Amino acid sequence: MNETLDLLGSRRSVPANALAEPGPSTDELDRMLTLAARVPDHGKLAPWRFILIEGEARAALGARLAALLKELDPGVAEGRVQQQANAFSQSALVVAVVSCAAPHVKIPEWEQVLSVGAVCMNLSVAANALGYGAQWVTGWAAYEPRALEILGLKPNEKLAGFIHIGTPTERLPDRPRPALSEIVTRWSA
Repeated sequence: MNETLDLLGSRRSVPANALAEPGPSTDELDRMLTLAARVPDHGKLAPWRFILIEGEARAALGARLAALLKELDPGVAEGRVQQQANAFSQSALVVAVVSCAAPHVKIPEWEQVLSVGAVCMNLSVAANALGYGAQWVTGWAAYEPRALEILGLKPNEKLAGFIHIGTPTERLPDRPRPALSEIVTRWSA
């Protein structure tokens, strides 16, 4: 168990532009996704799914979203368009985590959303445990209906985030974390 605690104590996001090849093998990726899906899931609804963005598809998605960004905002800076074009090619692999949370007669939708968030965190931790770095990001494309169409989301689905995964090219220092005294209270009667 100390390995688990050490992993949780040292886990940190690695920026996508610092996540190079090689990415996980097929077996490693299958293991990561299997572990990601081992989360609390009231009612066994599995209110999530994964979209793998790998290989040449990374650049193709970046190009399509860059064109959409330019169409939506003709005055957008060319540097921002180029940044979007390269956004998915920076890391070895991108996993889009899709939320399929929906109203249910018994299971609150909020619990389903929390389960999807847990999937994202498990995926990040699993990547770290296998020696890779990961970054969970959203960005404008996670909220733009036309971008979500490009990704293949259904109208009732939302994007929980893009999880960038790859081999870290640098070791970054940890960021400041909140002191427990700032975030913990004790309830009393």
